Amino acid sequence: MKIATYNVNGINGRLEVLLRWLELAEPDVVCLQELKAPDERFPEAAIRDLGYDAVWHGQKSWNGVAILSRVGVIQETRRGLPGDADDSHSRYIEAAVNGVLIAGLYLPNGNPRPGPKFEYKLRWFERLHGHLSGLVGLDAPVVIAGDFNVMPTDLDVYVPERWRDDALFAPEVRQAYAKLLQQGWTDAVRDLHPGKRVYTFWKYWRQSFERDAGLRIDHILLNARAADRLVSAEVDRRPRGWEKTSDHAPVWVELADKAKRRRKG
Repeated sequence: MKIATYNVNGINGRLEVLLRWLELAEPDVVCLQELKAPDERFPEAAIRDLGYDAVWHGQKSWNGVAILSRVGVIQETRRGLPGDADDSHSRYIEAAVNGVLIAGLYLPNGNPRPGPKFEYKLRWFERLHGHLSGLVGLDAPVVIAGDFNVMPTDLDVYVPERWRDDALFAPEVRQAYAKLLQQGWTDAVRDLHPGKRVYTFWKYWRQSFERDAGLRIDHILLNARAADRLVSAEVDRRPRGWEKTSDHAPVWVELADKAKRRRKG
């Protein structure tokens, strides 16, 4: 089962890019972020024409998340992260697909730091900790995929010293991400590529992509049951080089039908 995450940076403005990538990569399940469209403007028909069912949680002009599947019915289990009834941002969606519980998220950026946006990011992270603590130990594969807006370590950012004051690289944010791993989640890309510089995002200016001056902020986390089935984890850099594309590249994992690995430790 091939599960991917892709921040499309505007689903309608970059629909041709998304459809081209879906046809090329043929992922089984995809978590999308930054739809930047209300629910009624989600391009359901075009996506269904490629054989994908979809559930989505949209928002006008900002945010927005979706889950696509071509391998089974999407049984939505949650829309919105619990813990704050007043939070109107469309940043979290969760569903069961073909025996796997999948959550797609778009964690707040948090800039400028310090300030209200950064405080919101930290509060959102705490709510995420609380919710995921109840999922990590499930006796079924669980996959958390999305744009976390976090570079976990110096290895995940080009020229780290330039990012020390940024909300994506702040000590509190890196600690919050580390706390997720301490719960028992496995960072799939880092698990299979220890010590390797791997990026998922490149700014549009100064030929950042051509120079490979990037960041790794899109992640896929696996609970123990999913990690036991992990076969591969990669970044698909191809769409980032296309015209009118997102500044993110898709990240994907492949899970075997049955456990293939022993957990470390």
